[in-house]
Amino acid sequence: MIDFRPILFIIGILLCTLSVGMFIPALVDLYYGQRDWLVFSAASAVSLFIGGALVMMNRTDNLKITSRQAFILTTASWVVLTAVSALPFAFSDLDMSYTDAFFEAMSGISTTGSTVIVGLDTAPPGILLWRALLQWLGGIGIIVMAIAVMPMLRVGGMQLFRMENSDKSDKAFPRATQIAVGIASLYLGFTVIWAILLWWAGMPGFDAIAHAMTTIATGGFSTKDASVGHFDNPAVDVIITLGMAAGALPFILYLQTLRGKASALFVDGQVRWFVAIASSIILGLSIWHSETNNVVFLDALRYTSFNIVSVMTGTGYATTDYGLWGPFAVTVFFFVMFVGGCAGSTTCGVKIFRLQVLYEIAKIQLSHMLRPHGVFIAYYNRKPLSEDVTESVLSFFFLFVFCFVVLAAALGAMGLDFITAVSSAGTAIANVGPGLGPIVGPSGNFATLPDGAKWLMSVGMLIGRLEVFTVLVLLFPAFWRD
Repeated sequence: MIDFRPILFIIGILLCTLSVGMFIPALVDLYYGQRDWLVFSAASAVSLFIGGALVMMNRTDNLKITSRQAFILTTASWVVLTAVSALPFAFSDLDMSYTDAFFEAMSGISTTGSTVIVGLDTAPPGILLWRALLQWLGGIGIIVMAIAVMPMLRVGGMQLFRMENSDKSDKAFPRATQIAVGIASLYLGFTVIWAILLWWAGMPGFDAIAHAMTTIATGGFSTKDASVGHFDNPAVDVIITLGMAAGALPFILYLQTLRGKASALFVDGQVRWFVAIASSIILGLSIWHSETNNVVFLDALRYTSFNIVSVMTGTGYATTDYGLWGPFAVTVFFFVMFVGGCAGSTTCGVKIFRLQVLYEIAKIQLSHMLRPHGVFIAYYNRKPLSEDVTESVLSFFFLFVFCFVVLAAALGAMGLDFITAVSSAGTAIANVGPGLGPIVGPSGNFATLPDGAKWLMSVGMLIGRLEVFTVLVLLFPAFWRD
């Protein structure tokens, strides 16, 4: 029998924390004279009441979490927080249905960036800040999960990064609490730095803060309908591009760098692969865009680098409608959305380390074909890969593709055209944001999709954000047996 008390206790703490976060947009709306401050205050009170009740009723002297409880807690906390986070959207002056509100909240807290809100330019500032806050909190939440939870649960090869199994020299700090404080401080510091840089580049203060939060979180929620393209500022484009790339790198390596290991970022295989893949695609597509569409190369490089990094990291900002560049560009953007960033970052998707493992597995198979009796060992960061890790990565890749195909087929069955269905499924499962085509592409949004499609995409966002296994394992009857 699974003991749900620790699960409900922690969810209660998270809801209390969320209620505090709701007061920030309430104060902003009160300052600007918007009536929605009452909505945020009421939602905060509801969240605090439910969270406080869960904490008081499920208090335990010995708080220990088993692996089964951790699986349930991870999924349940994401769903409950999303359901409560949707309340301000549902009861605001935007007059959103709860389906739209839940979709927007899930897109925010999962750092996906897909939106159903039309008229962001004139939306209340509290709502705009709440969207940014959700992504900012979701970003730090997924970093903590990637470092503390996923390796313990051995999800999709994440056991590679289980810190308690590594040498002490590989640790950024000797204790988990110090690591958590260090990452939180670094995350906040990056946000402040990028807010200042964006303000310096010409963004209004409020927009600079909101975009800094969603840039470091690789979330992609903007305060404008035209996304970052609204500002049409080369300096802003460069700053945000660098911010998205910074959010896509392992935060634990930043801590190691600050602790004196200056080469930590440069010798890591994930980082080198990420930079190599992004640079190659940007350079190749820039040349193609310049030659094919008669665009000045520097302009092509500016727009290509921003949008490729945005889609590859799953941020979802846009400065132009790259769907109009041509079929080749659309194909590139479609496949890039699945790549993702590094493990231990705010990004999602397949992630670079899994591509490295798949490459090593393929190389071993080719070597066996050439020399059937040879002995070959797959390596990751100069360390041999165990069979357990390779099986986990292969299983993840299969389930990731399987979920994408099922979701795309289900969306197609609801009447969506091929491009809209496939790209919507891809952007949900990879937590990217915009899809492709005139409806859900960079110049559109998801408001016109049927409610059933929005609920399906919300499930897809959850599955993609929690690394597939964490959600799907709950569907196995054996999981619930003693």
